[in-house]
Amino acid sequence: MTESPLTPRYKEEIKRNIEEIRENIARAAAQAGRSQEEVQLMAVTKTVHPDAVNCAWENGIDLFGENRVQEYASKASFYRFGPEKIHFIGTLQSNKAGQLIGRVSCVESVNSLKLAAELNKRAAELAAPLDILLEINIGSEANKTGLNPTEMNAFLDNMGRFKNLCLRGLMCIPPFDASEYETERYFDQMAKLFVDIKDKKSDNINVNILSMGMTGDYALAVRHGSTLVRIGTGIFGRRN
Repeated sequence: MTESPLTPRYKEEIKRNIEEIRENIARAAAQAGRSQEEVQLMAVTKTVHPDAVNCAWENGIDLFGENRVQEYASKASFYRFGPEKIHFIGTLQSNKAGQLIGRVSCVESVNSLKLAAELNKRAAELAAPLDILLEINIGSEANKTGLNPTEMNAFLDNMGRFKNLCLRGLMCIPPFDASEYETERYFDQMAKLFVDIKDKKSDNINVNILSMGMTGDYALAVRHGSTLVRIGTGIFGRRN
């Protein structure tokens, strides 16, 4: 483990950043006629030292997003909170799915029936049910993982097979080069998909999470219906 970067100045910076983000979430929610309590703030911990992650925990963050299986494995024992506070949000290969069962409460980046089947199999073996979100490739980008919106209903029709998974909602990352207007359109499309999926009555489906919005666009996402925003740089500062 690298040397801790957690100086008094950095601790105060993390605290101020969290306070500012919560104020921005409250403002954006009010603009949309929503309550800030409808939106959960996740701290994304990619490349962040465990001491800084624990500082965010001490300042009220109660959900954390991990991007890489091996990095998470190297840091988990240093965290002051357990797997119930952790979502996996990065691209996940099927052959690594078993390494997350019992170690996270939700995998947000489920992008294929193959991955869902493997997670279900491993969850059954360990008697550890798992929540999942469907990752939607809302911009239909060729170089990005995720289900095309037109593939979503076919996935939902198969959820009954996965007795050890519970579908809790949707996740997306809009194209990075999209304009604000284009991003708004993508968020609106996601919100409509979210409403549609909430009305779906089926086994293993209990939808209440729309995970969209990161450091650069979280206020916009909140105004368009996000219930969970994933913030890394905005909390911890720029990282390698």
